[in-house]
Amino acid sequence: MSKKSVVIWDGNVRDAALSILLAVDKNQAYSNLLLNETIKRHKIEAKDRALLTEITYGTLQHKMTLDYYLEPFIRGSIDHWVRWLLRISLYQIHYLTRIPPHAAVNEAVEIAKRRGHRGIASMVNGILRSVLRSGVPSTDDIADPIERLSIETSHPMWLVQRFVDNYGLEVATEMLHENNRPPVQTVRVNTTKATVQQAIAKLEAEGLTANQSDVIPECLYITNGQPARTKAFKEGMITIQDESSMIPANVLNPSPGMRVLDMCAAPGGKTTHIAEIMKNEGSILATDLHPHKLDLIDHNTERLGLDIVETAPIDGRKAPEFLQAASFDAILVDAPCSGLGVMRRKPDIKYTKREEDLESLQKIQLALLDAATKVLKTDGKLVYSTCTVDIQENEGTVKAFLTAHPEMEAIQLESLPTKLAEKQANGMLQVFPQDFGSDGFFVAAFRKKGESN
Repeated sequence: MSKKSVVIWDGNVRDAALSILLAVDKNQAYSNLLLNETIKRHKIEAKDRALLTEITYGTLQHKMTLDYYLEPFIRGSIDHWVRWLLRISLYQIHYLTRIPPHAAVNEAVEIAKRRGHRGIASMVNGILRSVLRSGVPSTDDIADPIERLSIETSHPMWLVQRFVDNYGLEVATEMLHENNRPPVQTVRVNTTKATVQQAIAKLEAEGLTANQSDVIPECLYITNGQPARTKAFKEGMITIQDESSMIPANVLNPSPGMRVLDMCAAPGGKTTHIAEIMKNEGSILATDLHPHKLDLIDHNTERLGLDIVETAPIDGRKAPEFLQAASFDAILVDAPCSGLGVMRRKPDIKYTKREEDLESLQKIQLALLDAATKVLKTDGKLVYSTCTVDIQENEGTVKAFLTAHPEMEAIQLESLPTKLAEKQANGMLQVFPQDFGSDGFFVAAFRKKGESN
């Protein structure tokens, strides 16, 4: 993270949120990384940490809606930082019931004085008090249904239109609203070290509330507390991971003793999950384009006590140049994608992605899959996964891949819980954020046919 993106903490939550949002907007910093870095660097206490997170993410998630609400009350041009200050303040007034409106206004005025001058403070005070008197404008006045949904859910119109075209108005509307709700905190139990019940008992002994998922058995829902700060985490009993991202390793379902390749593996969540499913028996090669990210995988495997993982700085598209042909029993290609399934965790994506980005990503996805076929054994299993909900990147990529590779065939997704198994079709599974409160995710599975096939 660049020095320009370092946030100074002086104990003022709203001022820190403003600094983070300005850095996200101006320096293309990632909100989740900058927020976590700020909390960690300044050792911010739990109460302030929760409010800082809520204001930062909430304001970013509802940015377009907040601008629509503010528009009638702003006259002329205003400084960029002042607009963000107004967004933060209106977010608290409109969305956070536990913060008295007058307190949000007074705090905004004080920040305006510190960062600007009395004239700006007076303007901020006037705008926010006008909003309090008049109320925010209704989105019912927007005639175009796509534009109205765009403003109501704060997603760009091209994205709303794309989702509606892909899945219909009802599914798209549910997904867009779900993207603005806080994600459920989930962890994965390391089954080589503990049973699910042992992990629950350990976490509850440390004051956390943990409940087993009825979708992925090794997944626990954490409803209070910070699992990363627990002994259970430090001792390798659990890993923090979204429930949807636990699906690919379950679909791959390699047996102990197999030789497995995990392309694009950093930071190692799926790699370590695969190792746990294999009972830490066999071998896994985890590759990534970025050498510095391999340290994250090594750190995770060490913490979890998994010793069958080897890492290598290899661009997956060039795997056949470095790896023996037809030498892996199973391969996971968790491909780079638009990330449209994780927008509630990374709301920046809504405003930074462009429609043309999706086409260039598909070329990379197909190149990775093509390389994987060359190092996969006959009868070997290949799993393709993404954290997007875009048909072109998912079903479109699968169709193009199978057309280009007649030696590969789509197969049914095995080892899926009932709730997921009934959602699969033609060897593909699309999970939406609204399905069970997890990230949007896609998984497909293939088998490499033999000569006689």
